[in-house]
Amino acid sequence: MNATSVGALLLCRAEPAVVRPAAHLLRERLLLAPAGAGWTVLVPEGKPWLHGDHPVDRVVVSWATALAVGSNWPVLALWWDAGRAGYTLAAGFRRTVGYVWLADGTPGGEDEAMRTFAARLGLDPVLDLQALEPLTHQDPEADSRTRLRALAAFLTRTGLMLPAGLTPGEPADRLREVARIQPGAEQLEWAGWRDSVRAELDVVEDGPLGPWLRGPKARLLATAQLATGVPLVLWAARRRSAGWVFAGTLLVTHGVLGLAYDRFRAQEAQE
Repeated sequence: MNATSVGALLLCRAEPAVVRPAAHLLRERLLLAPAGAGWTVLVPEGKPWLHGDHPVDRVVVSWATALAVGSNWPVLALWWDAGRAGYTLAAGFRRTVGYVWLADGTPGGEDEAMRTFAARLGLDPVLDLQALEPLTHQDPEADSRTRLRALAAFLTRTGLMLPAGLTPGEPADRLREVARIQPGAEQLEWAGWRDSVRAELDVVEDGPLGPWLRGPKARLLATAQLATGVPLVLWAARRRSAGWVFAGTLLVTHGVLGLAYDRFRAQEAQE
């Protein structure tokens, strides 16, 4: 496989500050850069698809799925090689949806996939879907990479604005060089288990459970658990009720751990 004919981009529908901790968990060398209002682009620095048994589409789909699980923002993987090009959209725990074009631009996907794609990105089911339909039709003047560029151009209506030169279908080496010089670009690289744990905690705290793990709500919940658990343990001990003692102890334990975690994370943020 010719290295210059293979490449990929990961488009995350979230701001860089939100994407950064999740991207660290991939433990891959990536370049992160803003890509318009509410979008972030991740550019692989390595070429793992050239050193293993998995083709580029399978590699980046696994990355997109890992990024999307546990987050409330979708991830769009664009990929291309010598024979095909396509996209895969990952959103939460839902099954990924994708579309493929052969090298000459011949559509190789199902129309239903494009409709699901539009729905999961919150696009207009009539007007936006009509604008996407040409990508599913034969066009002798559009090859597979032209199709990807047309898709990226269409997504500008959602706020996506890829930096100049960061174009789907370009050689991976060129994409890396272009990404490095973008304003706000960052190099992400796994730096050990400590940073990995921190990044994972950041991802969890940015999710729907975050307010109950850290912050005023978390402290209020932990205090309420202690206020309920301590009297319950004392009352149950007097009545020699093992079941209620266990329940009270569990509340006390959760309360103590909740306050300790909030304090620990506050100290981490100050370091």
